[in-house]
Amino acid sequence: MKTDSGCWVWMLLIGLVEMSGLVKAGCMEVGKCCKGRDMSCVSQGWRMDRIYGTCFCDQACKLTGDCCYDYRQACPARACVVGEWSHWSGCANQCEPTMRVRQRQVKQEPENGGDPCPPLEEKAGCLEYFTQQGKDCGQSHVPAFITTFEYNKERRKRALSADWASHTEDSGYCVEFQIESLSRDCIDEVRPYARWMQYLREGYTVCVTCQIPAMNIKNHRCYGDGSDADRKKILHWQAVGNSRCQGTWRKLRESENCSCPTVHSFIFT
Repeated sequence: MKTDSGCWVWMLLIGLVEMSGLVKAGCMEVGKCCKGRDMSCVSQGWRMDRIYGTCFCDQACKLTGDCCYDYRQACPARACVVGEWSHWSGCANQCEPTMRVRQRQVKQEPENGGDPCPPLEEKAGCLEYFTQQGKDCGQSHVPAFITTFEYNKERRKRALSADWASHTEDSGYCVEFQIESLSRDCIDEVRPYARWMQYLREGYTVCVTCQIPAMNIKNHRCYGDGSDADRKKILHWQAVGNSRCQGTWRKLRESENCSCPTVHSFIFT
């Protein structure tokens, strides 16, 4: 029989052999579907590579190419399934640039060559200016420490000084800077939690929001915001999460709200 694809020939051969009673019809008939490499997970019949004889029903057969023809039906691939991310943890240490973390759990392990599990943990830089006893320790940091605006959604107020409880919450303010210089480490950063640093480029205008809890309770200002600097003064900044990503910028203006694109929006930490 002549066909363009050979599919009908293949199906006919399978049918003839099965009718002759010479073969058990692969994995489904013997009821086998084994994990990993299992030499006992074997059957007789047509293989996926169209060779008749011994065929396997274990995961390794996909690598060796000797699976029974019905392996995919008997052992369908199941991708890894993970749950939702947990809330971000607090900063590992107060009063110094450090890390926060969030995690998620595996709900279904991958099976039969299904997609592997994605990362189960993410880390991101953070900085808290109050000790666990509520003491302000932010004055020890001279440059402006910044991180992605996404951190603002998860920043917890439990680390605030108790003094804030008696104050009306300040809505904060926005400072626009023009980046003058930055280290190569910012551009080369590829870790998932730190890719936001790639959007820091020389000559770019960026917006940095000052909000509680980065704000000093005495003057309602963020450290390193250049509040007493004119537009000619060069100020220093550093990215939280990669101490080698740092540079300089000039303050352009201060306003109530930021208007920069999301990728060029950051927060003081």
